[in-house]
Parts: sequence; C-alpha cells; structure tokens
Amino acid sequence: MRRFTIGALVSLLATVVLSPVAIAAKIETPKIGKHSAAQKTDAHKRKHSKKTVARAGKSAKSQVVKLTYTKSKRKSAFQHVAYASALSGVPPLLTAGDLAGLNLTRDPLDLKSNVALVLDQSTNEVLFEKNSEIALPIASITKLMTSLVVVEANQDLEELLAVTEEDVDREKFSHSRLRVGSQLTRSNMLHIALMSSENRAASSLGRHYPGGLHAFVQAMNAKARELGMSSSHFTDSTGLNSSNVSSARDLAKLVIAAHQHPLIRQYSTDSRYAVDPGGRQLQYRNSNGLIENPEWEIGLQKTGYISEAGRCLVMQVLIADRPVVMIFLDSKTKQSRLADAGRIRKWLENRGASAMTQRSAHRS
Repeated sequence: MRRFTIGALVSLLATVVLSPVAIAAKIETPKIGKHSAAQKTDAHKRKHSKKTVARAGKSAKSQVVKLTYTKSKRKSAFQHVAYASALSGVPPLLTAGDLAGLNLTRDPLDLKSNVALVLDQSTNEVLFEKNSEIALPIASITKLMTSLVVVEANQDLEELLAVTEEDVDREKFSHSRLRVGSQLTRSNMLHIALMSSENRAASSLGRHYPGGLHAFVQAMNAKARELGMSSSHFTDSTGLNSSNVSSARDLAKLVIAAHQHPLIRQYSTDSRYAVDPGGRQLQYRNSNGLIENPEWEIGLQKTGYISEAGRCLVMQVLIADRPVVMIFLDSKTKQSRLADAGRIRKWLENRGASAMTQRSAHRS
C-alpha cells in the first residue's frame, strides 16, 4: 500500500465566550503513515463534512490547552492567547471542558465530571475540588440565577405571563411543552423553570422583567458581581447560550445565596408539579433523579445540559447532619453526574466515620 502523510488533518478551535475567562483548545492529529480502509473512509468524511466558522469571540484573556498527539505519546501544555474563535453549524463532538483538556485531570475518586467542588456550607471549607476555578458553560444552571433575580425583584408572583414567539428556542431548537400563547402565573413559570428546566418559562420570566430581557440580563450580571462571582457571565435567562459561563467556585456562592430563599428551595426540590397553561393540564417531573430517593436530603438543586457544557448538577444537601454544597460540571451522562454525587457522599461519610474513630481513640 502506498505510503503518504496527512499533516494537521483536523484542527479544531472551540470557543466558549467566557467573561472574564475564555477556554479553547487546539487539537492536532498525528502524522500517519499507512492507512487502513476505515481510516481512509473517516478522512474522506471529515474532508467533505460541512464546517461553518461562526463569529470570533470577544477579545479576552484565554486559557488554551494545546494537545499534541504523536505515535508514541501525548503532550499537553497550557498557553495564553488574546482571544478564541468559535465553531458552529454542527454539534460539537467534545464539550468545552474536553477541548480544554480538563478530561485529562485525574482525581482520587475517579469522578466522571470534568469539574467538581464540595464545600462545607457552614464553614466555607473546601472538602474536595477538581478544576474548580475554570469557567465553563453552565447550561440550565443559569436558571438558578434567573430565579434569584426574579425573587429578589419582588415581582407579583400571581401575574399572568404569556409565552410568545420570542420565547421559542432558535439557538438549540430545544423542545418545550409550553406552546406559544400559553399563559401561566409568574409563580408557575418559576416553578417549572427550576424543577424541570422549562426553557420557555425561563425565557418568559426574563422578558417580563421591568425593561425587558436586556435589563434582566444586566440584573443577572449585577447580582453575580454582588456575590463575588468574578469568573461568571450571563447572556440569557435560560442557559441555552453557551456564553452563560461560570466556575464551580462561583456557583457555590450562587447556591448558598439561592438557598436563603424558601421559595427557590421548595420549587427546585418538588418531585412533581402540574400546571394548566390553557387547554389541558401538563404534568412536570423533577429533572434530578435523586429528588425521589429517600436516602438523600436535598435542600436545593438544579440540573443543566447543552452539548458544550455536558451534564451539570448543583445541590445543597445534608450529609450526616452537615450542610454541603456540591457542584458537578461537564459530566458525560445523566447518570454519571448522579453517580459522582454518590461517590462524594460515600467518601464524606467514610471520612466522617474515620474522624470520629480517631477522636474516640485520642480521648481514651
């Protein structure tokens, strides 16, 4: 078979417009000698696949992981660049965290999430962390900030809000059970946005803020600054835009602030809820499977997913009567983020039991 070399077959620059932190990665493929039939077919497909380059991200400090593959080994190095560009038109095969090399990070619990943080809510002591200061897309975790702005604005919870064409997702084309023309109270919109991540409900909440969606997003970012969320930036009320970014450290601050509001605690942790938007009643279930597990005592929670963010989960939980904040970003499946929470819980319980044994031995 004839030998030939394909240099730099695929070069991907993926950008998440992060403010103030942007993350991108350039992946270079190895030079290859002889090719199998399957490799030739894959190369042919890649060559003819449609790639549409979107607008470049805003100029900002960016953290880039450059991964270089050779026949014998893989090298990685962090670099800083002025800005990163974006790809659109086709769903990304890798999340922003993967493209930044975060999936190369190993941890003693073998978590499947690229980012994790566990915090003692009472003392702010960090109990466990993994890439906790890296800002990434957070998907529908954004709705936790949406709820905080709505509740603290003291808007009328019984006011009827209507779903319009403006609330239809033109970015991800996600499904919604709320049809255009549906009407629900602000309370019900907030309820299903938190509990079931209903995107049109979250969009409607933002639009019906004094000054409209633009003013609402400004209020979200102002609240983030007030909470000291220095690595966070919000661009919409749903989280569908991958420019909604935050770090695990910042999200812990958001969880603690949201947990102070009984309404947010209640709505985010209800297991089921029914609404009547006009026509027929809709039954909603919580997007977090742990809510109906009696072994878990969850005080607040929110899930999230878009392809750039992976599967995300934030929770406030009681473990051995200890209030703990858990943050998991960029997990691969719905179940893996829940499994990571289980690993952390077991680790904390074993750690607590070990500490009690040591104290007992010391007293004797």
